[in-house]
Amino acid sequence: MHEILVLWATPRSTGTAFEWMMRQRGDLTCFHEPFGEWWYEGDGAPWPRLTPDSPRKPGLTFALVWSNLQRAAAQGPIFSKDFPHYIEKHWTDEFLSHFTHTFLIRDAAKVVTSVQKRWPDVHLKELAFAEQRALFDRISDRDGQAPPVIDSDDLLENPEGIVRAYCDAVGLPFIKEALTWEAGINTSSYSWYDSGSWHEKLKGSTGLKPQKPGYTDISSAPHRAKQLYKKVRPHYEHLYQYRLIPS
Repeated sequence: MHEILVLWATPRSTGTAFEWMMRQRGDLTCFHEPFGEWWYEGDGAPWPRLTPDSPRKPGLTFALVWSNLQRAAAQGPIFSKDFPHYIEKHWTDEFLSHFTHTFLIRDAAKVVTSVQKRWPDVHLKELAFAEQRALFDRISDRDGQAPPVIDSDDLLENPEGIVRAYCDAVGLPFIKEALTWEAGINTSSYSWYDSGSWHEKLKGSTGLKPQKPGYTDISSAPHRAKQLYKKVRPHYEHLYQYRLIPS
């Protein structure tokens, strides 16, 4: 089985743009949150806000998703962008050994306010911070060193430098041409949720280009967002100290 290179992200962290860049390379089969479709809509879905009216996909199981990934990995190298809370109940040493683990983080204030704006009743678990830290620490302890970590603001400010450092860290050749693409991305062709409505900004983009990250003042956010931020901020800060710095 070939390598399954996985980027464990938090929501609203430039992860899908990074994934689209990886799709431009042409040397990887790419997956978009494959375990999320099961976590939200499949059989035995563990989504904490599940209701009788929630969208469901009978027959979609964790085992089926994992089987599909393994089948693809038998044919060639894989890249998958996903969220760590989707698979936390399956963190056996054997399962985790099939992946090369990398992580994408973003300022907790930016993530919380962005998600809570669309989902006012978002559950803490859907933000993925605690699960991301737990998985990061587990892989670090297993390997005796920290796995690669990208910070979203660093990626926005210096996309070429960060992507080059990421490729070096995981043993991929750097392909500069993958940083640009044609506008008009059809995210519905691969995004299983809501025809890709969370990716409107990506649809009009033409690549990962240097830009100054904005600032989010959590003090002006709704009370619910402030509560969530207080809980997740330490996890972001823990991973931040291990982020990739371009040479």
